[in-house]
Amino acid sequence: MSVSKIGRYEIESELTMGGMGVIILAKDPYIQRQVVVKVLMYSRTLDEMYRDFFQNEAEVIAALEHPCIVPIYDFGWHGQQPYIVMRYMAGGSLQDRLDKGDIKLTEMAHILKRVGDALDAAHAKGIIHRDIKPSNILFDASGESFLSDFGIATSKSIKDDDGEWLVGTPAYMSPEQARGAHVDARSDVYSLGVTLYRLLAGQLPFSSDSATSLINSHAKMPIPDIRSVKSNIPAVWQEVVAKAMAKEPDDRYATAGDFARDVNEVVSGKWYLRKL
Repeated sequence: MSVSKIGRYEIESELTMGGMGVIILAKDPYIQRQVVVKVLMYSRTLDEMYRDFFQNEAEVIAALEHPCIVPIYDFGWHGQQPYIVMRYMAGGSLQDRLDKGDIKLTEMAHILKRVGDALDAAHAKGIIHRDIKPSNILFDASGESFLSDFGIATSKSIKDDDGEWLVGTPAYMSPEQARGAHVDARSDVYSLGVTLYRLLAGQLPFSSDSATSLINSHAKMPIPDIRSVKSNIPAVWQEVVAKAMAKEPDDRYATAGDFARDVNEVVSGKWYLRKL
């Protein structure tokens, strides 16, 4: 952006360009703190749907106010463009870490525990995230993990005149989300299961350059056995992944917290004691 300020916030650099807006690193001159400012692209301001998504993100995060969710500091308007001011997460994303190599099992279990806690809090308020994936799990400067990007989270069905919109990321989309059907908390559990598969196997369960192909795979194809990718992975991980990624929501973990608990018990060894 060519401007030097957004509201009172002094622009330092552009971090990335997202689907709805630009993410900017800025400084709050009042308290000398770095922040992230998320600004809706000007072209998107002409579309009521995107304006609603953007303001919805601010309202959802403010309503949740959870220690495992990236906090919001401010909301305002730069001309006709709305912006959200959030905590700066200096540690990057889980996707960044995966791009550099594998994650230790103990660290993985801790991350999923925090994401599970965040999702359980959101689900208790009827809020479905709809876009769980590694790039939406961020780390602060000390390495603690937080869930971010509630831009398409809502307690309502997202519909137009022809039915429910497909919103989310095809590579992590639940079968019901892929079909444009009603989604509930268990849709986020599925996406978290895909994230676990990616963490363990080093690749996604389904891969394609075609969004349509990915959507069809999640909707119809059996989950690939994780041991076909990494033969040394204990069979218990396939059991956990299969339950999280079951095609039918009723066959999945009822809550993200239940899923994260099993992940932590497998890592700590408590799972095996429970089976004795």
